[in-house]
Amino acid sequence: MRPDARPSHLARYFFVAYVVLVVFASLTPFSGWRDVGTSPFAFLTAPLPRYVTGFDVIANIVAYGPVGFLGALAVMPNLRGAAAWIAALLFGIALSFTMEALQLYLPDRIQSNVDLAANALGAALGATAAPAFARWLARHGGLYALRDEVFHGGRQADLGLVILGLWLFTQLNPETLLFGTGDLRDVFESLPAALHPAELFVRIEGAVAATNLIAVALLAGALVRSRAYRTNVLFAMLAGALAIRSAAFGVLIRPEDMFAWLTPGAIYGIAIGVALSLPGTFLSRRTAITLAGVLLMAATALVNVAPENPYLVHSLQVWQQGHFLNFNGLTRVVSTLWPFVALVYLLLAAGRRPGAPPGEPG
Repeated sequence: MRPDARPSHLARYFFVAYVVLVVFASLTPFSGWRDVGTSPFAFLTAPLPRYVTGFDVIANIVAYGPVGFLGALAVMPNLRGAAAWIAALLFGIALSFTMEALQLYLPDRIQSNVDLAANALGAALGATAAPAFARWLARHGGLYALRDEVFHGGRQADLGLVILGLWLFTQLNPETLLFGTGDLRDVFESLPAALHPAELFVRIEGAVAATNLIAVALLAGALVRSRAYRTNVLFAMLAGALAIRSAAFGVLIRPEDMFAWLTPGAIYGIAIGVALSLPGTFLSRRTAITLAGVLLMAATALVNVAPENPYLVHSLQVWQQGHFLNFNGLTRVVSTLWPFVALVYLLLAAGRRPGAPPGEPG
């Protein structure tokens, strides 16, 4: 069997994760549902919206490109060529149609046949690019060969890589502390604001960044096949997270605020996190997973008691979310849920070695 002849569970996991993100972005904030007494399908034959910007059209095309791309990869090699393209396109259209229909019942959302057309175009373009990418993978031994050189095989490791990808995605939320996830204060009634000395914030921010970085490094290290690659994966994850963080501040807030996240606490946290993560590359897989879970719980507790970030007060006050309102709502939801999803994964992964069939212990 050729390397590319096996279905890719990794592509399917990323596809499912991305579809969930699209649903969250389309229906956020999931509140205020009401029946307006009209058909949810009336937008199909409605006149074109009066206010349509090029940004909105491009954003919808870009948003649904991965739906078509990952959808086509997810059905390969069970479906090939035109069949894979059609399946991915039809799913993209069905997903967009469902989201537009449901938006009728949300007070802050507006149905749009232009959005549906742009989403369909994005899915078609993504599905068109998938076969070329699959052929490129085949020439390099397939996705499995490309990934298995560094990471363990099996669905468990694939799911772990998706969770790491979602952690990188959380860095797009400029409202959180560096690497900080699991802030539940928007969900539950928060404590009254209180004044704190700047030194306390620096310590807490440094602790949040360090504990989260170490936990993610341990989780990533548990997925790596050889200890020789663990340091490389650690620095690749760190570089990717900081690049995404900088891009988020530059694009979502203002270009001059690109490095506003680089506060004294963040610097200390990165330095301490890297210094303590390096010895963690020598831990056994089970020890690393256990320690990662403990650190994630500690980091989440710290995030929820952290005072307001004094370094970002001005930047966030002038932050005009505009076109990015739905996107920012999505990053906030993913950031809130991520540590709890990661903890569930760690609990399940602790009892099984990578590639072991269900029921077989690690």
